[in-house]
Amino acid sequence: MYDEKSAETLAAEDLSRGLDEGRARAGLNQTQLAQRAGLARATVNQALSTNGPVPSVDTVTALARVLKLPLAELLVLRRDAKGEKDPAAAMASGALGRPIGQWEPHELEVHPAGPGASPSPDAPKARALPGYVSRTHDQVLADAVRNAAAGCSRIVVLVGTSSTGKTRACWEAVQPLAQEGWRLWHPFDPTRAEAALADLNRVGPRTVVWLNEAQHYLGDRAVGERIAAAVHRLLLEQERGPVLVLGTLWPEYAHQYTALPAPGGPDPHSRVRELLAGRTQTVPDAFDTEALSRAAALADQGDQLLAGALTRAYDGGRVTQDLAGAPELLRRYEQASPPARALLEAAMDARYLVVGPHLSQAFLTDAAPDYLSQHDYDQLTDDWAELAYAELAEPVHGKQAPLRRTTPRPPRRPSAPTSPFVPAPPSAGSLVRLADYLEQHGRTARRSLCPPATFWHAAHTHLTDPADLSALARAAGERHRLQWAHHLWQRAAELGDTSIPPQPAVPQRKVPYGEVENSLQQAAARGSTIALTQLAALREEAGDQEGAERFHRQAVDHGDDHALIRLARLREKAGDRDGAESLLQQAVDHGNTFAMGHLAAIREKSGNREGAEALARQAADHDNGAALTYLARVREDVGDRNGAESLLRQAGDRGDIHAHARLAQLRELVGDREGAEALAERATSRGHAFALIQLARLREEAGNRAAAEDLVQRAADHGDTDALPYLARLRDEAGDRAAAENLLQQAAERGNTYAHVRLAVMREEAGDAVGAETLALRAADLRDTRGLTRLGELREEAGDREGAEAMARHAADHGSISFLVHLIQTREATGDHDRAEGMARHIADRGCPLQLSELAELRTDVFFKLWPYGLDPDGTPTPPWQPPGASVPR
Repeated sequence: MYDEKSAETLAAEDLSRGLDEGRARAGLNQTQLAQRAGLARATVNQALSTNGPVPSVDTVTALARVLKLPLAELLVLRRDAKGEKDPAAAMASGALGRPIGQWEPHELEVHPAGPGASPSPDAPKARALPGYVSRTHDQVLADAVRNAAAGCSRIVVLVGTSSTGKTRACWEAVQPLAQEGWRLWHPFDPTRAEAALADLNRVGPRTVVWLNEAQHYLGDRAVGERIAAAVHRLLLEQERGPVLVLGTLWPEYAHQYTALPAPGGPDPHSRVRELLAGRTQTVPDAFDTEALSRAAALADQGDQLLAGALTRAYDGGRVTQDLAGAPELLRRYEQASPPARALLEAAMDARYLVVGPHLSQAFLTDAAPDYLSQHDYDQLTDDWAELAYAELAEPVHGKQAPLRRTTPRPPRRPSAPTSPFVPAPPSAGSLVRLADYLEQHGRTARRSLCPPATFWHAAHTHLTDPADLSALARAAGERHRLQWAHHLWQRAAELGDTSIPPQPAVPQRKVPYGEVENSLQQAAARGSTIALTQLAALREEAGDQEGAERFHRQAVDHGDDHALIRLARLREKAGDRDGAESLLQQAVDHGNTFAMGHLAAIREKSGNREGAEALARQAADHDNGAALTYLARVREDVGDRNGAESLLRQAGDRGDIHAHARLAQLRELVGDREGAEALAERATSRGHAFALIQLARLREEAGNRAAAEDLVQRAADHGDTDALPYLARLRDEAGDRAAAENLLQQAAERGNTYAHVRLAVMREEAGDAVGAETLALRAADLRDTRGLTRLGELREEAGDREGAEAMARHAADHGSISFLVHLIQTREATGDHDRAEGMARHIADRGCPLQLSELAELRTDVFFKLWPYGLDPDGTPTPPWQPPGASVPR
């Protein structure tokens, strides 16, 4: 009966019910709520369940923040559910500390992780922690906690360098004791040593004594030895136990306290040495392979903090240092002096544009002035750069600095004997490296800004690496900064770069054919096989097959085996099948398995089926199983279904799962439904449920929707997230929209971006524009911009031009430019030049990478009409100019 429940049970039910109702009002499922609160989904599930354990203070606080619920009321319910005393009453009773569940980890000096803003005054405990990755030292802590819970007092002191996760490990270790009602005492007022010495004799049973940064206690010159003695006595007095003492130390302090004194010399740490003997545990500086794998698994489950840290953890797995240093690095950037901030932003832009990672101080110093306002520029002193570099070299947590001095390691391998001699570039002087976190922050915060003029000038003046100069030339061209693109390409070529500009950076609407070929000829003369291939394509397009073949043969002479395949295609096109086969045989002799497939197809067409199969099997033996599948397609095309099936079975036996899928389709087409399903199940059992999906499509096309749905459901049961949207469509077409949304939601929770897209469209159609945008942006964050594009199309069709343009800009910001280009051209066609120019400038300033067709179309129709000579770095149209050898702009 309800009225027979205890007060604790009633409070626990009220707490979970209140949280769950808040979730429902916010329109979130448990996975979405967990992601926004920075919690594990299992934690959220337990907190919202009336049968789950009482959630911790941290969990309640994080959920209240996201759901905008009254935190104070929820914490009272939680305290009642735990049967805990009011904190004021506990203090009146004289007990030290407070229940573990009432502590917030950052109050205990667990480093904040990630770039989150400072918590608001009404929610001081809302900062989320990344998921926790257990390592070897955690087992030692867990053993101590189990012993303490069983009634035996214990002490563990973790030893490790700064920001290696020592304090976080202690916090995670005591969580089981929180469920047992243990208290935690953190002595720190008026000083740590004074507080510890004054009250260690008052510590009662079931208390965790928190001695983080234990050098402040044990290393105190006046009372450190007395504190060590008091802790030792606490551990030995059974009537005061059980207690658990947890501490952390840097290695230098641990060595200092445990080192034996010189004979006859003073022994200032005898009691501390005795206390620590056998009770320290080392925390490694970096994650090992196993820990990195567990961290990656958490990141895959939605832990954004860990995901970000892992992208920067290439330097020996220093994940915890990255997490601990990120907030302070961001603060240092935001609060830096104007000169220091200018240097950081110049470094961020350089790294964003793929220069570095080792940047010369000379380059950054000359790049910095235009990053300063006129007022700040006028305040510069003669030694401004020296002071700014010194400011940025000061380390933060994890021994990271915003901009640190660095020395690149020299290469350890000799160059190939055939490599041309390239003289060493002149010394770049002192080099610095931008902190990885700030580099990543810059890629987001500054991606819509074009670097100022001093940046480009400094690059042209100081950079000596052709690859760096080419990267900047390409970036300038993408931003329609044509004059700088031209000069940087020229500089790169002078230093030995053999690559080709994606489009000659000269101020004209259309580059003459002869000039394009001339540019390619110059690159080819520098040994560029890409240029030779493009020259061959131009010759072929012009109908000069002899010229095309000549350039392909030059590419072969430069070691490009794929040019043999292109030559063979030209010979086959000209009707010279023997010549084509001879060229392909040369490529095969060089070990090109791709050529084996082509040669097999030629033999098949010439009637040499046995030779074709032998060659396809040879390619398959060299890990090119697709050759057999390709040959099977050739036999399908001529109506030899039995021959095709035979080849597909051979491909399947060699591990080509696609072959099983195609076999299943062929079996379905001849009416062997049982055989088709068996083959599809075989592919599915090996992790390729798409075979069932393909069968489902065939049955749907045949009008058998029930059978199709059954197959899709089986694919979904095998974990294929692509099956759920398909199933959702079938349910939606059957009129069950609620079931369709539920299936899409499941797929979205499993990371299927198309499900986000479909849900976004459904929200838009239902009139929920905000919800639609949220889902589309979430898919775009996962690199799927189809939702943004579709929402833009729907809004354009509905006459909402501003809404359509907003979606197009979002898509462009996530790397997809096509819809924005379409809108620019549409606005131009309707005479709305101002809106077209505004969108074009968005593309130009961001430097959005375009497909070649989009690039040519956009530049011809928009950019060169608006800005025929390009743009200056500040966005103003460049005055007329003409590079050497270029034709007059038209």
